[in-house]
Amino acid sequence: MDTPDIIYKYFPSLSENQKKQIEQLGELYADWNSKINVISRKDINNFYERHVLHSMGIAKVMSFKPKTKIMDVGTGGGFPGIPLAILFPECEFHLVDSIGKKIKVVNAVAESLGLKNVKGIWARVETSPPTPLPKERGENSQYHFVVSRAVTELAEFQKWVKGKFLSENFNDLPNGILYLRGEGDQGYKTFELKNYFSEEFFETKKVVFIPA
Repeated sequence: MDTPDIIYKYFPSLSENQKKQIEQLGELYADWNSKINVISRKDINNFYERHVLHSMGIAKVMSFKPKTKIMDVGTGGGFPGIPLAILFPECEFHLVDSIGKKIKVVNAVAESLGLKNVKGIWARVETSPPTPLPKERGENSQYHFVVSRAVTELAEFQKWVKGKFLSENFNDLPNGILYLRGEGDQGYKTFELKNYFSEEFFETKKVVFIPA
């Protein structure tokens, strides 16, 4: 497995606690991956580059302000949500996936890292018509931003998350979708990750922003 040094190269201002959490990620996912296949076997050796840093590419595009509510749709084992939650401890993250065992990993990793701002939710966002996510006291199922790593075509994804956005805007970008994918999309603002990260892996990686 590669090392966390690639993260510190691009995010040099992390606190000691954030560095500790990032260092723990490798051990935690190596352990969980031996039990449940949450990360591709071919990618585990490039874990920090292809999963952690790739997820953090969203942070190069958007620095979430405190109290921002973010939903990660199709999070799998916790990407991009877990790395973003480490970067933005004053924001609230709901990580949603339709596979229960993956949400088990998400919640276990969050607990091991001491991430109080993460909640894994076992649910299908893509139900039609859209239905609310499970509610708990004092919570709703609307968010300022939805993030994801290319779980489906963008047009389909937009249908999945329709009606799940809050009306209040207080970040530098208006509320909307931040979508990690390997290609841009005509008509939407696209940020090329090769402009932020020099590794070859990021040559074709992009973040597409779609306003709510």
